[in-house]
Amino acid sequence: MANFATMAKAKQKFYVVWKGVKPGIYTDWDNCKNQVFGFEGAVYKSFLTKAEAEDAFRKNPYTVLKKTNVPSGTQGKLITGQIITPSWSVDAACSGNPGIMEYRGVDTADKTEKFHSTKYPEGTNNIGEFLAIVHALSLLKRKGMDTLPIYSDSRTAIAWVRNKKAKTELEHNHRTAELHEMIERAEAWLKANSWQNPIYKWETKVWGEIPADFGRK
Repeated sequence: MANFATMAKAKQKFYVVWKGVKPGIYTDWDNCKNQVFGFEGAVYKSFLTKAEAEDAFRKNPYTVLKKTNVPSGTQGKLITGQIITPSWSVDAACSGNPGIMEYRGVDTADKTEKFHSTKYPEGTNNIGEFLAIVHALSLLKRKGMDTLPIYSDSRTAIAWVRNKKAKTELEHNHRTAELHEMIERAEAWLKANSWQNPIYKWETKVWGEIPADFGRK
């Protein structure tokens, strides 16, 4: 009996859920599974000790996953499931790179337009995506909807929002002056505000074009 107890204790795992129904640390697979299965963009991984799990939970999950061996199954992987609704989707259109740029946000389910920017004479797609996400965050916060998910198909823009800094190399000139002012205002808003809206990568290869797409490809 003692040997059996020792073996059972040795098999104890701790499951970190960074993105799921309820992020946290779970001590059994069934509870962890309930948080991540069917949750688009779920990120989670198992650890052998509670200390490792607690340390990992405090860190950026992608940093942790890059430093550890991800199991061959689903644990530790980005799970692509069903599209979450209600939610908003954003996209940008740019004629050239740089070129005339605009962006917009729509309801993911029915494509009802929620906002549409002016056309800027010279910009880039990533800048447009960045501004669109911040515009959505700001508008949703004003509406008291600061937990509604947002989709973007730009990993770069999502990273810029996470870091609260648009690392663009767009030249400063008379044609880009207004756009650079908008970028600075967006960065300032990110630094001055908090939000809970999950921002997810739209999986174009799985779901097709994002609902906010301008249809100009």
